[in-house]
Amino acid sequence: MLKVTPNPPVTEPASITDPTSPYECPDSKKFNEAAERALDYYLGPPTARIMAAPYCPNRLYMTNPKSSNESLLVDASETLGSANVMLNDFAALLEGTHRKTLLGIAQIVMLGELAVNQVLDNLVPTE
Repeated sequence: MLKVTPNPPVTEPASITDPTSPYECPDSKKFNEAAERALDYYLGPPTARIMAAPYCPNRLYMTNPKSSNESLLVDASETLGSANVMLNDFAALLEGTHRKTLLGIAQIVMLGELAVNQVLDNLVPTE
């Protein structure tokens, strides 16, 4: 049986003969692949990096995870109340605009304390 079309010509790899190929030589292809891997590692999705090193939180200022919401709110209320008293005592020693600034900060702390107390009252109704 006769073949109607001839065999295609044998060509060299596209990286050597193709004028539009970004690779000048086989080494540049390896370099490009390495660069792509590096970019994927540093700029790709963070899941691979997160899985490599597990997260370990800094426990220096960490509260007890088993603490109840009520005890945390009570502590926050007491802390804000103490901060309010310290700011008012310190404001008594100052005059002029510095005193007004400190009293404004004390008022903001007091509003935070009132908000925490309201949440505490809603969480644990008093009888």
